[in-house]
Amino acid sequence: MSDPALRSSPEDPHGVGSPPKVSDPGSRNSPADEQGPHSVQTILRMTYLIAALDITWLFVQISITPYLAKRLGFDTLWFGYLQTMVGVIQLLGGPIFGRFADLFGARMALALSSSASVVYFVLLAMADSVPMLFIHKLPAIFMHALPGTQMVVADLTEPEKRADALAKLGLCFGFGMITGSSLGGTLSTRYGETFTACMSAAGSLLSLALVLKFIPKHTKKQRTAKGSVFNLGEITRLMKFPGVAKTFTVKIISGLPGGVFQVMFSIIAMDFFQLKAEQTGYLMAYIGVVQMVIQGGVIGRLTARFSEDTLLLLSVGLTSLIGLTQIVMTNVAQFCFILIPMMLSLSLFNVITDSMLTKSVPPTDTGTMLGMCASVQSLLRTIGPTIGGFLYQNYGVSSFGCIQFGVNSLVFIYLLRSSRGRTEAHKE
Repeated sequence: MSDPALRSSPEDPHGVGSPPKVSDPGSRNSPADEQGPHSVQTILRMTYLIAALDITWLFVQISITPYLAKRLGFDTLWFGYLQTMVGVIQLLGGPIFGRFADLFGARMALALSSSASVVYFVLLAMADSVPMLFIHKLPAIFMHALPGTQMVVADLTEPEKRADALAKLGLCFGFGMITGSSLGGTLSTRYGETFTACMSAAGSLLSLALVLKFIPKHTKKQRTAKGSVFNLGEITRLMKFPGVAKTFTVKIISGLPGGVFQVMFSIIAMDFFQLKAEQTGYLMAYIGVVQMVIQGGVIGRLTARFSEDTLLLLSVGLTSLIGLTQIVMTNVAQFCFILIPMMLSLSLFNVITDSMLTKSVPPTDTGTMLGMCASVQSLLRTIGPTIGGFLYQNYGVSSFGCIQFGVNSLVFIYLLRSSRGRTEAHKE
């Protein structure tokens, strides 16, 4: 679910870094040439807008799918199967999408994602049976607008400012969550799921137009990526760079309990909290507000004052403590209180791990790396529904907190020992 403004300078009042410099101005298809009349600042602003719009349509869909599934006769188990299918599709598509962006450029990748979104929502509007509800999820293999916008931001900002710039996308996420959840709940209540899905398809067309108008064909300073989009070796070789495998393992293990809870949240809101569609929309809007405040007022200050290793340790430790509070949570009011530290730890964890991983690989491979980061979330959505459905039906909501506390306590101890080992080695 993912920032204060970047510190500015007289030369760069917007704090987004200078336009990329190309060693050979006359080289073919250089980023400077392809940006045309649009400055780097303009491209970044439009990238944030595209991200906000895409998240809006995503949360419109999230707010109506559980109720559409329930009307078509889905129970908790079958809804878990539906979520698992989406996770598998995007798990396969994430690294391929990132590789596609590295080879063919950000504009082509984001255009593919927006086009897939149009088809996705058109099929959702036509979903009047169980098979159609499953079929409409298939275009999700190409729907990776958030990783796509992260690629543009990572390419056009300096490494030392990357965490803050990536965190700013969290503001877009919060805005999209607020507007999408409120809009989806209201429209579906008053006009039905079909009309709401059609509105989302129209919105995705708008996103496609903005991509084609403002995003340059290529945004990288150097473009030496070669080979096939489906070259598995080119994708997996990134795991061999120093620190990548460790950070990836932490990202998966630490994120699993929270990912299970997020996947099951719509069911928890409907069954455990007994919320209606419109009330769930308001709750999602509240979550979006909290996220925007944290991203806009906290994350940037933390990244400016503390090292990424320290912030990673902080986020995992805080996540562990949040698990304890989830064990005793019984109503939506308590959840709203717990949500504040929960969103802080989640936002910080995602921003820091993404920043660390993109810095660990060459600039030509940041797209593939971010695609692999997106695949981690897809992996959690793949196995999360099965695990979450079993836990919820047999042990209740408190079981999510127990697992979160246990798993993240172990990860915290591991990171703390690893940090102390590096410190002692440095002193020697």
